[in-house]
Amino acid sequence: MQVFNCDQCGHLVFFDSDHCLHCGATLAFLPQTLEMAAMQPLEGGWWQRAVPAAEDGAQLFRFCRNRIEYDACNFTVAGSDPHALCVSCRQTRWLPDLSDPSNLRRWRQIEAAKRLLYYNLARLGLQPQDGWHGPVYHLLEDIEGQPRVMTGHDNGTITLNVAEADDEERARRRVSLNEPYRTLIGHFRHECGHFFWDLLICDSPSRLERFRELFGDEREDYGEALQRYYAKEDKFSGWQDEFISAYAQSHPWEDWAETWAHYLHMVDLLETAASYQTHVTVPGPTTLHDQRVENPFGRQRPDFNTMLEQWVPLTLLLNSLNRSLGHLDAYPFALSAGARCKLLWVHELLQEHQRTGLPAL
Repeated sequence: MQVFNCDQCGHLVFFDSDHCLHCGATLAFLPQTLEMAAMQPLEGGWWQRAVPAAEDGAQLFRFCRNRIEYDACNFTVAGSDPHALCVSCRQTRWLPDLSDPSNLRRWRQIEAAKRLLYYNLARLGLQPQDGWHGPVYHLLEDIEGQPRVMTGHDNGTITLNVAEADDEERARRRVSLNEPYRTLIGHFRHECGHFFWDLLICDSPSRLERFRELFGDEREDYGEALQRYYAKEDKFSGWQDEFISAYAQSHPWEDWAETWAHYLHMVDLLETAASYQTHVTVPGPTTLHDQRVENPFGRQRPDFNTMLEQWVPLTLLLNSLNRSLGHLDAYPFALSAGARCKLLWVHELLQEHQRTGLPAL
């Protein structure tokens, strides 16, 4: 995630900002151009940029209805767009009961993570365009007497149990499942990986062949594979050489989704570090090795090997900073040779997509 500056005063602002703390300007994120802008109110609920960009002219915007009614979004809707909801919020098709204050709080947190996913996918050229649609989301709560809501993906729909927004509940599940990492954005990045497997790989014989070489045969019964995984007493050992996480060994589809999520972790963290012009110097026994983090979306984009060379010391620094504050490692993983090969293929697929575009659905 890049950092932003208020275009009215130049002060540092962030992706989820709705006001500049320095000059007080009302801020909004423009998903069409991936910009943060200071906004000026007009009559009738319309807004325009306080400092218009040359290419915008006098373009009009509205705030997403979820900002107006719930203070739950900072995206805009273009004046020519008939929808009341922004492009991220309108992807949510089912909500929990928002009259419950707990659900309202959970929903706000979940939508914030989903907007970050929107940004990640947009930077990779993976947001909905003419000819295909993106995933839709069901944000559901457990209801007494009904089956428990399971987070997952099914035929283009990503379901998330809103209890995952509760730190206590998420930590409980992380410990009970022996997971080193469990976050809302992690869930979204993982589950959208299943969606993009269907879009990028499923109907391409050449890609499917390569997928099976790297990840295994996805025709293995999925339900039985998960049952075997959860029944294994040694599932948390022996996976490190070929997989990016313990759960990735459960089935080729889960291996892909875990790898896909890690690639999104990688490019987002590298972009953030590059926005701060981060240099990481790794102390060695005789010399210091300095790495200046490059923006994976910059004009001169680094190749995958360069990204990996910068990723490893960056995560070491990140984890060391966390430990200094008494927190767990923010990135509790080590990339094996097998995991790197899989990440490289994700990178190559996305590079090919940027050259040729996505198939129509």
